[in-house]
Amino acid sequence: MKKRDVLFICVTAAGVALFVVLSLCLQVPVFENYYLCLGYVTMAVFCYSFGAAGGMAVGVLGVVLYCLLINGLRGMPGWALGNGLIGLVLGIVFGRIRGMEKKGLKYLTAAAAIFLSVTAGILGVKSLTESLLYTQPLLLRVGKNVYAWVADLVVLLISLPICEIMHPAIRKMFPDLVKE
Repeated sequence: MKKRDVLFICVTAAGVALFVVLSLCLQVPVFENYYLCLGYVTMAVFCYSFGAAGGMAVGVLGVVLYCLLINGLRGMPGWALGNGLIGLVLGIVFGRIRGMEKKGLKYLTAAAAIFLSVTAGILGVKSLTESLLYTQPLLLRVGKNVYAWVADLVVLLISLPICEIMHPAIRKMFPDLVKE
């Protein structure tokens, strides 16, 4: 295995741990039983700086570890698969818009990508997976996931400025890993 690959695995593992820590320690209540998942900030930063592979790994493995620590497998398969899709889309889109000169177009593109990927990942993939696993009607699962959809949208939308602030430092620390 190459040194770069080992470094990527180590940095990604740190990202997964940070996802879990932020999700566990900083719970901001927004709905009766739902909290903002601040681990998504870590996922967004990884999508922005390390691309789709880093963002997907942090999102999927972060959710798996978080769920195993908190409540076992309940809700985890759909959430993990949904995060995989979100990480893939955002990693690709963020990589393409990172160097854009026109800030308005950059933020509009990022917001559209966030909206579409979270809609597909949470209301689509997560709901379909849970519908199949729990043999419940798809529309019922979509309805139950609306809170998660709204909360995840909010966190990812507010993460973009954080991504831009963090990127130069990340690029300086890990020049061989950062996607340009």
